[in-house]
Amino acid sequence: MKRLCLIFLMLCLAGCTGIPSGVQPVSGFQAERYLGRWYEIARLDHSFERGMSRVTAEYRKRDDGGIEVINRGYLADSKAWKEARGKAYFVDGSDKGYLKVSFFGPFYGSYVVFELDAKDYRYALVSGPDRSYLWLLARSPTLDAATRDRLVARAAALGFDTSKLIFVDHAPTP
Repeated sequence: MKRLCLIFLMLCLAGCTGIPSGVQPVSGFQAERYLGRWYEIARLDHSFERGMSRVTAEYRKRDDGGIEVINRGYLADSKAWKEARGKAYFVDGSDKGYLKVSFFGPFYGSYVVFELDAKDYRYALVSGPDRSYLWLLARSPTLDAATRDRLVARAAALGFDTSKLIFVDHAPTP
């Protein structure tokens, strides 16, 4: 029974760092170019970001070869900023946009960069372990409509429910 429980736990944890079927992480990924600030343009809803505006993600190199993750957003209801710090590590080589990220101790979730502006690293589409997680990120608080629409169409073609996307407000608060 103990062995069965251990196998079940390992399968559950492995499922959190999986990749949605049909989604391929980008190759030729360069972490040094990905580091820095990204603005959340759109996302699928999850409780850990619910009600947030002005959401950013900051990525910094860690001494242990990983990446420090600092997610930050503004909660208008409480007029307060909320911040979460985590760490990320490459799953299948540093040249693939496939990482595991943890904000809570030993528990990791997938961070799959499956679309990326390879020339300038201006935008990215990121998923989690399944199609209920999706983020559209950009280096600036806005993204031109043509690029945004093309990226949303790409995510929809891969089976993400883009009709439920929340487009993030980055307007300064009064």
